[in-house]
Amino acid sequence: MFKGSISAIALAIALAGCSPAPQQTPVNQPEVANPTVQQNAAGQQRATASQNAAWWDDAIFYQIWPRSFYDTDGDGHGDFNGMTSKLPYLQELGVNALWLTPMFEAPSYHGYDFTEFYQVESDYGSMAEFEAFIQAADARGMKVILDLVINHISSEHEWFQRSAAGEAPYKDYFIWRDDMPEAGSGWGHAWSDNDKPDAVWHWNEARQQYYYAAFGASQPDVNLRHPDVVAEMEKMAKFWLDKGVAGFRLDAVRFAMEGGPDAQADTAETIAYWQRFNQFVKSVNPEAYLVGEAWVDIPVAARYFGDGTGLDQGFDFEVGYKILGLLQQDTAGEAQFGTMQSNQQQTADARVLSQNVQQRSDSVAPLSFFAPFLTNHDQERVAYQLKEHDSKAKLAAAMLFSSPGTPYIYYGEEIGLTQDRSGHDVFKRAPMLWNNTKQAGFTDSDNSWVEQLTLFGDDFPNWWPDFLAQQLQAADRSVAAQQAQPDSIWQLYKLLIAQKKQRPELGTDGSYSVDPLENGVLQINRELNGSKSVFVLNLTDSVQDISAINREGFTPAWAFDLDGNNLAAYGLLVLQSAE
Repeated sequence: MFKGSISAIALAIALAGCSPAPQQTPVNQPEVANPTVQQNAAGQQRATASQNAAWWDDAIFYQIWPRSFYDTDGDGHGDFNGMTSKLPYLQELGVNALWLTPMFEAPSYHGYDFTEFYQVESDYGSMAEFEAFIQAADARGMKVILDLVINHISSEHEWFQRSAAGEAPYKDYFIWRDDMPEAGSGWGHAWSDNDKPDAVWHWNEARQQYYYAAFGASQPDVNLRHPDVVAEMEKMAKFWLDKGVAGFRLDAVRFAMEGGPDAQADTAETIAYWQRFNQFVKSVNPEAYLVGEAWVDIPVAARYFGDGTGLDQGFDFEVGYKILGLLQQDTAGEAQFGTMQSNQQQTADARVLSQNVQQRSDSVAPLSFFAPFLTNHDQERVAYQLKEHDSKAKLAAAMLFSSPGTPYIYYGEEIGLTQDRSGHDVFKRAPMLWNNTKQAGFTDSDNSWVEQLTLFGDDFPNWWPDFLAQQLQAADRSVAAQQAQPDSIWQLYKLLIAQKKQRPELGTDGSYSVDPLENGVLQINRELNGSKSVFVLNLTDSVQDISAINREGFTPAWAFDLDGNNLAAYGLLVLQSAE
């Protein structure tokens, strides 16, 4: 992909809305309602410094939930060897970077409450098998980043047990107080209006004090003002970097340093902590990558760029809501942890896409800071939200890959993997469907890990057998089935990934414009130095005429839904100029 300074960006934002336009504009000369938008001078300088030789600018990330990807030892749990064996699949898909959700030893199935800093999850295999996976990925040109939880650890961790006992030096490794704050004092979950102190302050019988744990009693927040804790977190990062990992996805970055009831998130102290952490990580490996989970509106998330000394990237949590909102009219997505401030009713107004890019560009971070995605492990799956409407899923993918930035794919999105129901996170994290054999080819065991019901609490239903039977009966939701269909979701993802890597205009330096036509068709244009890509999306449930779109000089990269000038309901056409 083309490399260059953000100063070359020309974001042609068309804010024309869905009302009829007085005149249609040819593809190769897009008309815009606003003048070209550029980063301010400070933003240009920061972007230049951050983009030089940054491998993540060319990355296509694939998020793996290791427990659900592929099981090779027959225990029903995905493992390191399983991921290694599926590297050819990932290479064929085209991704070149992998994010593994927590793979340290932990008492929970999800691993975000780990008890060991330097041991891999035994369910996934041995350290040697993990190292072999890293080496095999590297041999195929794939970077691997790990999910690193620094904000909190497990209440079963030795640190917490010894802190609760009052032992030095662990006594102050966590945040303790003698009394429960009064209701109305401002304490509560930082991501909601919940003014309930007992949501974050929890009683410890051994110490006879309350401790702060924003994510529940089993996950106490560590005290990142304590020099020993800070040093240990840096030591842990170095340990894994030395193993060959390329960086970290940092969990819950907003909540690192609590400053009181009105300062539980996004404090200046928190941002300064991540600047220091980044400085340390870069001292170990200058090419190491840090991406932060700041689940909040763009202007706040951009602050974690830290004037060029903070995180390398942060996720754009808004773009997925806007894309899916366009495809599911009059519905509102619900954010886990309630952290999105703009989570209101969605409408079919295509301006939300251009406004999203405009907002990123106008922020205190460069456009290249933001990593767009549709959903992750904390959100309802795309196919579930779209009621398994494959054509809509393809439109969602096209909107994602046409947007500037480093894209992330959640495992299974490329095959339209869905979920059985809402109500528990396990439904979003179920096994990958590889083929239509028993257990969908995920495991040779008679039972997968999601059927080990003790992992999920008392009286949890065994939902998996019926759900799996439905998926196998559908016969089109597996990798094998999708690869056999020329117009499948998988085939489109493969094409879009290849285009993202090969077409220079799809990088952050390419212009971006959105042109809504009066018949419900949406045209997204990307251009850089004469190289152009055009995405034509029918957002309606009926066939639409696209003869007004000038296709001269373009070749179709995806045109399964096109018959002459008629674009099928929820159809997609991808055009590209000759290179």
